Amino acid sequence: MKRATSKSLSDSGAKKLKDYEKLTGAAFDRAYIQNEIAYHKSVNAAVSGTLIPNAQNAELKSLLETGLKLFQEHEMHAEHMAMMVH
Repeated sequence: MKRATSKSLSDSGAKKLKDYEKLTGAAFDRAYIQNEIAYHKSVNAAVSGTLIPNAQNAELKSLLETGLKLFQEHEMHAEHMAMMVH
């Protein structure tokens, strides 16, 4: 399962790079920032909906909660940047 997940992420990243190679200027900026927003939403959902509730170790749970706050701030920053990119 771990290898399948790694391969999936690697393949997805390679495809995204090829997509970005076709873009320049504002089109690149918009595509990049929208991907960042989607990425952060996905990670935040996984951390808050799966990882934190299932964490058995208190230290790990605390680290995940801190990480979630940071990633939520990153998502808000990306959304703010998206409003500035036309």
